[in-house]
Amino acid sequence: MEPRLLHSVVDSVATVVIHHPAKRNAMTAAMWRALPPLLGTLAADPDVRALVLTGEGATFCAGADISTLQGSPQEAQGLAVAAEEALAAFPKPTLAAVRGHCVGGGSQLAAACDLRFAEEGSLFGVTPAKLGIVYPASSTRRLVSLVGPATTKYLLFSGELIGTERALRTGLLDEVLPEGELGKRVAEFTRILVSRSQLTQAAAKEFADGRTDRDDHWAAQARGSGDTAEGVAAFLERRQPRFTWTTSE
Repeated sequence: MEPRLLHSVVDSVATVVIHHPAKRNAMTAAMWRALPPLLGTLAADPDVRALVLTGEGATFCAGADISTLQGSPQEAQGLAVAAEEALAAFPKPTLAAVRGHCVGGGSQLAAACDLRFAEEGSLFGVTPAKLGIVYPASSTRRLVSLVGPATTKYLLFSGELIGTERALRTGLLDEVLPEGELGKRVAEFTRILVSRSQLTQAAAKEFADGRTDRDDHWAAQARGSGDTAEGVAAFLERRQPRFTWTTSE
């Protein structure tokens, strides 16, 4: 199979798989270009309530497939940044499920997700210093927001790889799972996400990402959604809530 992004939707969870096993799932130029429109399609699908990004087999993503990137490094970097920004802007919860190497552009994509779960033994690195590339300002700021300035400088200055223990300690990861347990935990956690209020999630995502000028918008959405009334009723009746607000509203 040619390098490509595979996707499926099962039980309201979209899964996007980076598929280029011959080169440890490195992203080709075509794959970078394909990600934003794919995310747009999935974002518009009312059946999708959460998204998982992962890699084929035992590797998440080894970065960019340099052999497919024509033109200047700046043009190639622009493709990666556009894909990263599209992933960060996805209006529903996103989770990177990481096995093996998550390096370069792979780390860029993982950082753009809301959450990151990884299997023990995975490795993470941000490696532009090995190529003499200036890492994008927006990507650097996103990394700082996750791990702080000191760890960002460590990663960018050195290009060294770090393991799951340090990644968890510094905030790059949210959970680390034993070998063989990642898929089960991701499925379990995304079922929880799907059961929760999209209204709460969408507002929290905006606020956590620094959008602080839409308080009135979200207050109006809350008043008109019915989710609050349903949540309270379900709690009092000791049943699972049936939330109806969607990001299309």
